[in-house]
Amino acid sequence: MLSDTHGFLDRRVFEFFSDVDEVWHAGDVGGIELLDELKKFKPLRAVYGNIDDMRLRTEYPEDNRFMLEGFDVWITHIGGYPEHYSSRVRNILQAKPPDIFVCGHSHILRVMRDVKYRNMLCLNPGAAGVHGFHKIKTMLRFTLDNKKVTSMEAIELGKRGEILE
Repeated sequence: MLSDTHGFLDRRVFEFFSDVDEVWHAGDVGGIELLDELKKFKPLRAVYGNIDDMRLRTEYPEDNRFMLEGFDVWITHIGGYPEHYSSRVRNILQAKPPDIFVCGHSHILRVMRDVKYRNMLCLNPGAAGVHGFHKIKTMLRFTLDNKKVTSMEAIELGKRGEILE
């Protein structure tokens, strides 16, 4: 899972995600071509972010909610985290919280539980791109299997401005 690429796709993404079943992108993609490249590599679930253009917004939704391995998963870009959700997200959580909530936007990697919403797992992969205030490019990798989350890994791709060929 990655977010906030802002038009930059680190080539190591393909190495780190070589054994995954699908890739999730939580917005601020920076260009439809980046998602096209990921789609050629693995099945892709993605949402648009606040920097994404109309072309990307017409192909990808603001919210992507789906069932997978017994989990109700919701991906959106601007979401927040426990006790600090956006008002739009808070309203949806109050009505029907998912098991796993994924967002980006903050450029801060977070893995948290929210006991207020059925012990919901809140995930933010941080930022995998070279633009923003983050110091380290980050992603998450994990396994969902029959209502269990295992092998959760925070992956560091190096310093923000570092571009490896």
